[in-house]
Amino acid sequence: MSSSLRIVVTGIIAQHPLIGGITWHYLQYLLGLDRLGHDVYYLEDSGEVPYNLDGGASGSDYVADSCECNVSYLASIMGRFGLEDRWAYRCASDSRWYGLSDQRRAEMVRSADLLINVSGTLEHPDQYSQIPLLVYVDTDPVVTQIKIALDTPEFVRRVRAHDTWFSFGESISKPIPESGHRWRPTRQPVVLSEWRPSAPRRESFTTVMNWTSYPPLVYAGRTYGQKDVEFKRFLGLPGRVPNVPMEVALSRTEHRNWQSDDGDLPPELMSSEKTSWKPRDLISRAGWHVVDAIDVGGDLDLYRHYIESSKAEWSVAKNAYVLGMPGWFSERSACYLASGRPVIVQDTGFGTALPVGDGILSFQTLEEAAAAIEDVETRYSRHANAARAIAETYFDSDKVLTRLIDEAAGGARRRAESGTQIVA
Repeated sequence: MSSSLRIVVTGIIAQHPLIGGITWHYLQYLLGLDRLGHDVYYLEDSGEVPYNLDGGASGSDYVADSCECNVSYLASIMGRFGLEDRWAYRCASDSRWYGLSDQRRAEMVRSADLLINVSGTLEHPDQYSQIPLLVYVDTDPVVTQIKIALDTPEFVRRVRAHDTWFSFGESISKPIPESGHRWRPTRQPVVLSEWRPSAPRRESFTTVMNWTSYPPLVYAGRTYGQKDVEFKRFLGLPGRVPNVPMEVALSRTEHRNWQSDDGDLPPELMSSEKTSWKPRDLISRAGWHVVDAIDVGGDLDLYRHYIESSKAEWSVAKNAYVLGMPGWFSERSACYLASGRPVIVQDTGFGTALPVGDGILSFQTLEEAAAAIEDVETRYSRHANAARAIAETYFDSDKVLTRLIDEAAGGARRRAESGTQIVA
């Protein structure tokens, strides 16, 4: 499908005005579609209230009184990239719409050819069913399929409202539960011109992460957890590569009730005076340099600078991805690649869809992680050149989005012709 389309992209840019990585995640869909000549609009109707990352004045009030900052942030981003008259945001706190007028918003929906619901951020996709083709992009594989298998009513309703389904899990198979959908593989689109391999860099291997993002899930007697579970397995890595600066940009938001216990920590930490640790203290004690994720990535420019100024990325994945091996690859890691920065990332099965060895290195054990870092240090130029080449071949927004649109249209057409419907 090569003709120009009117496309609506959903997201949560306004919801997270202090998380630059979130902005880039959704923004690159918009910029990429615009580059392809499509008439693109941004819609944020998530039903999520804005919140204070620091708990507000009381320290315990996480719900913001106003969405003024959220609206201002979104307006500035859209204006910066020439989309000032192409966005609409509904603030869940007061149910008011901002951006496009009611009349123009209704006309946008009425005339749209396609809606791409990125990360399933749309609260009521059924309210946009007048758009001929609704596409669901699952960026959280394993977790998505488990929630469907657990028959989470609201979540199942949201997913079912679409016509075609894509997933960042590019090799979804057993042991991931069957959801009843055909999950077509896709990945993060990256607008290559926005990422600069020639930017000056430090010597640090870095990443940006949350310790936890939501509660762990239990399915068929097995717990599917977050990054905290996996990071603890690699706490001793700085000691294995003592001459390599290892840095983590960690979110300041903590969810104590969602974290795994400290029963499997290294002996030197278990024998210390503390019986439980805050994530920042735990990581620092183990020899990592820890910085605040908001300080280094609180807007899209800071976030881009942090990635471009890194020597490489080293990161674990969510425990759910490690257990399910869905072939997931991080949108953040894709930006490191586009910046010509090698990535060393925990294996989630992505080797079935992406080249591994130069530019991308995977690991499963502490020994493999240390060996990969030493390899990047030894053959840095080769890995850096390969990183950018992988981004150009596999993550270029022109290629990723053209394929998504063509496959979405083809899948919906074949389903309509056969009279079948695949649902949860």
